[in-house]
Amino acid sequence: MHNLIVIKSALFKGILAVFLFIILVVSAFAEVENVDNQKLQLLMAEGIPIVDIRQQVEWKETGIVPGSHLITFFNSDGKYDVEKWLSKLAKITSRNEPLIIICRSGRRSLIVANYLSNNEKFLKVYNVGAGIKGWKHDNLEILIFQE
Repeated sequence: MHNLIVIKSALFKGILAVFLFIILVVSAFAEVENVDNQKLQLLMAEGIPIVDIRQQVEWKETGIVPGSHLITFFNSDGKYDVEKWLSKLAKITSRNEPLIIICRSGRRSLIVANYLSNNEKFLKVYNVGAGIKGWKHDNLEILIFQE
């Protein structure tokens, strides 16, 4: 009887260890957090880089958030080159550092943010929920894009 209790105890400990390991691995890659302009400003003040994934023509039309790194993700046909884009991103930040993604309205940036979190295992990715449209709507500082 004592051996049976020891076996059950060891099995329980093994299952518990596997369960805890899975929880730690899954939680290491956090969900994307949508942020408003107030939170965006706080994150930028902390030095977290912001990457504007729009196209050059869009930067010219609306301007850009000061301090933005301009790295187009989707071309005018909606196509993308992930490896090329990631190599440019690697010059700005790493997977272990937080990152902010912005586009026009928050839709494309959410796609990219989710990709970075889920597929590239970035630890913390913020998405600007209202995009540059929301930034402009709140009359926040805009820089004119110049080539």
